[in-house]
Amino acid sequence: MTTFRVLQFNMQFGQLWDEREPDRAPVDLERTIDEIRCQEADLVFLQEVEQARAGGTQVEPPPNFQRMREALSDYHGVFSYPPADPRELPFGLGLAIFSRQPLENVFREVLPSPPVEFDFFGERKTPTDRIMLGAHTLLGGRRVRVLNIHLLAFFMLKSSSEFHGTQRAQVVDTLLRDPGPTLLAGDFNVSNTGSLTRQFAAAGYRTAQDSEVTWRRQPLVLDHVFYNPPLRCLDARVVPTPASDHHMLAVDFDWQEEVAARAGAA
Repeated sequence: MTTFRVLQFNMQFGQLWDEREPDRAPVDLERTIDEIRCQEADLVFLQEVEQARAGGTQVEPPPNFQRMREALSDYHGVFSYPPADPRELPFGLGLAIFSRQPLENVFREVLPSPPVEFDFFGERKTPTDRIMLGAHTLLGGRRVRVLNIHLLAFFMLKSSSEFHGTQRAQVVDTLLRDPGPTLLAGDFNVSNTGSLTRQFAAAGYRTAQDSEVTWRRQPLVLDHVFYNPPLRCLDARVVPTPASDHHMLAVDFDWQEEVAARAGAA
């Protein structure tokens, strides 16, 4: 069978959604795991897997990822923190990829953040660096490069990634280094969706969907699954979930050559 499903989800370290007090909602990692399992995906991209600790401390092994790897025992999983930084704010951080097939050639690439100052409860801060987590796996019987990112939310700092374009440009450079089949997913944190999709279209990539809102706090499309030929998007669904301030994005794919071969055989 050549069709396969990809799930994109900023899981906000398992914190449930409470519209009245979203920042005080309880954490329920088991609910997050259940929500992921319900989608029956072949490949899962996750952001904000862990919650940042005071002073930028990073717990090893990462507790949420460890629990998820135990619960999702029929998947292969990889995880990475961003570079440790005492400036880290108490939000979500860390990327994970889960695949039903082995993950090979795993790598991490640092995406530096510019020194844009912002106010955080009366203190002047600058943002910490982000990362890209990548690997290769088999999907629908073929080898695919898979890339997971969580970019800096410039719009929340009263700025824009169009003005500070280094992270986006670095991601595009990585895409162009390998022309093979690639899936790029994550929380892009770009409020101007058109600007983002045009930039990646110029590199040969399409987003699975850019019309339905994926973030609860503002009506924005922050989550994407980008793909290049010969991958073919069959269906993309934004899946509401109480397990995060983001919705899930489930995308079904096929291979263009397989579709053509079946048509020829008919």
